[in-house]
Amino acid sequence: MRILSGIQPSGKLHIGNYFGMMKPALELQEQGEAFLFIADYHALTSVRDAAALREMTMDVALDFLAAGLDPNKTAFYRQSDVPEVQELAWLLSVVTPMGLLERCHSYKDKTAKGMPATHGLFAYPVLMAADILSVQSTVVPVGRDQKQHVEVTRDIATKFNNMYGEVFTIPEPSIRDSVAVVPGVDGQKMSKSYDNTLEIFGATGPLKKRVMKIVTDSKEMEDPKDPETCNVFALYKLFATEEEQADLAARYRAGNFGYGTAKKELLAKINEHFEPMRAKRAELENNMDFVKEVLAKGAEKARAETRRTLQAARKAVGLE
Repeated sequence: MRILSGIQPSGKLHIGNYFGMMKPALELQEQGEAFLFIADYHALTSVRDAAALREMTMDVALDFLAAGLDPNKTAFYRQSDVPEVQELAWLLSVVTPMGLLERCHSYKDKTAKGMPATHGLFAYPVLMAADILSVQSTVVPVGRDQKQHVEVTRDIATKFNNMYGEVFTIPEPSIRDSVAVVPGVDGQKMSKSYDNTLEIFGATGPLKKRVMKIVTDSKEMEDPKDPETCNVFALYKLFATEEEQADLAARYRAGNFGYGTAKKELLAKINEHFEPMRAKRAELENNMDFVKEVLAKGAEKARAETRRTLQAARKAVGLE
């Protein structure tokens, strides 16, 4: 099994990133050959500050290594360090139907929220397909809301293979059914673009303020409450054992229990879970040469795979 995943360096990583993508990707590195890239090309659709992009790219590298990425098991690299993927994206573009891209939810959602309707944003799924297909990955761990991008990749690869021969492996999405959408502090999907996140490696004070701002209903302290409709409880479930979840749910339903108490218990769980990673990250910040070496070695491995794929694709279309 060959696994590939990527994440944009477009802001501080948050709990939604961790449970939706990071944790599944880190678990899969124990099950097969893993490739994980920092999608700095993709980030250019929303990040316009060069210095900020550089800083956020290294932040992502630190975050993943602190969270348990093993460079001996995972080829970890910057997307921009594998330029062959751009040529491959063009070869895929010429067989990609416009209608396929026009049906993509991500483009519609982002432009509806005010993002500029650029070609890069529109063609985003083709570059993502090139990322996935370049290393001939068989499994792509994604959140349920990203499943469509893998389906688009499968459609593009199938169309190319039908036209030119069997060049690309057709990948399968790996989706964690237990974590469909992680709610943000406002109840929407947790997302940097909504400014509703809880940062993994954020300072304790700001994190506490964000947790205490999580939106709840207006029931009084003494009223029974429904844990299954509560954003605080939804987040708590990500960290707690089944017994702990059952205990908190019972206190919700019994009444005389405030949302403030639930938020404090959630904050304690978040800090307990991420504290070892925060300590590891602090160590890595003092050894950036190691971090850069990891990325360079990962890019070397990814480029070797991508060159083979690109050469096969170039030959198939008649460029060689």
